[in-house]
Amino acid sequence: MADGTKAGPAAAPPAPARRRRRWTPVLFLLPALVLLGALVVYPIGYSVVRSVLDKAGESFVGIDNYVTLFTDDSIRTALANNLIWVALAPTVATALGLVFAVLTERVRWGTAFKLVVFMPMAISMLASGIIFRLVYEQDPDRGVANAAWVAVHDTFNESSAFPKAHPGPKSPLEKSEGGSFTTREPARAGEPVLLPLVGVAPDRMPEDAAPAAEAKPDPGKVTGTAWQDFTRGGGGTPSVVDPEELGYPGIRVEAVKDGRVVAETRAGPDGTFTLPAEADGAQLRFPADNFREPYNGVDWLGPSLVTLSVISAYVWMWAGFAMVLIAAGLAGVPRELMEAARIDGANEWQVFRRITVPMLAPVLGVVLVTLMINVLKIFDLIVVIAPGSSRDDANVLAVQLYDSAFGDRDLGVASAIAVLLFLLVMPVMVTNVRRLRKEARR
Repeated sequence: MADGTKAGPAAAPPAPARRRRRWTPVLFLLPALVLLGALVVYPIGYSVVRSVLDKAGESFVGIDNYVTLFTDDSIRTALANNLIWVALAPTVATALGLVFAVLTERVRWGTAFKLVVFMPMAISMLASGIIFRLVYEQDPDRGVANAAWVAVHDTFNESSAFPKAHPGPKSPLEKSEGGSFTTREPARAGEPVLLPLVGVAPDRMPEDAAPAAEAKPDPGKVTGTAWQDFTRGGGGTPSVVDPEELGYPGIRVEAVKDGRVVAETRAGPDGTFTLPAEADGAQLRFPADNFREPYNGVDWLGPSLVTLSVISAYVWMWAGFAMVLIAAGLAGVPRELMEAARIDGANEWQVFRRITVPMLAPVLGVVLVTLMINVLKIFDLIVVIAPGSSRDDANVLAVQLYDSAFGDRDLGVASAIAVLLFLLVMPVMVTNVRRLRKEARR
């Protein structure tokens, strides 16, 4: 100093100031700690205590409620479905997000595509469930999935126009093996055969059906008429071709001798048909494929497919989320590495597999773990999409928790399910936190 004296150590603040400095952060954190304790810590502790009490909450039952989790059929189904969810949904959503993120970098309209893929995230789970409940409707006239499936099926397998047709009480036809109908007596050349059928509703007749006509005799051939032996409003004569009755256009007729088909043909719009001379003395048969029930598609919401159907709805929603996060990570990947690999002769698949994916591994891990935590709590889509007939087959732990608590009024088992869900989520959360800390240290 100027006067030559040495500066002593800085004077320590007084004790009250030190205490205020120590307690100031605590005071700021106190509201958050109170809310955290009231909304998180207390419910977790209460659930653990309640899980070892009986249904009424009066008697201690130990681990009986936890034993029920692995012995009750519905809860075991829910647990198995949760495992399917954890294995499939995050993996498929992350894989699709990766593919979308990589491909959209190579097209000019990539931003618009990302917007479309991400758009389902703006829709609530409830709304998405309603959408996919309609998509999976069994009736092809209402369900989009079955409408497309039936259209493809019918392109390669023609549907029958007469699924309900059958002989009347005094018909010359009788039922034979495999659902076909065969004449009782053999047909003769030059003698027209009448093959009446009933059972097709008038509004279900083919559009090209014309008024039925009696076949003209042909000395060298077998002729006949296949028609709807029913007059709307009554007044027709059974086994007689009446003016207001319609033919069965396109119905297939076979001539059978000694169990072997010797000739076949299809009827015209007025129901008349002609078979060659080989049919003389043969019995005429309508094969079973004339009466095959129309194909109505896949039972998407049936017991065997309902879980996979609901998972596809989830993937539709969350693939956009995965794509956005992965695209953000992809923007930070050095392009020099990719260009160097291409110059060295690597093809695009090798660049993707050996450079892009390893560089994105941290981001892929975060997305995958986040979706795993999310699917363990899945509830809305199951409740909305799965119909009552297959609700048990689509059951998951979150839905079972609700049913046990509010349906069966068994809060002991419901609390045990909640604790189990907490234990299942904890390892995934710990893994995620460790990964984030590791990334922060870098």
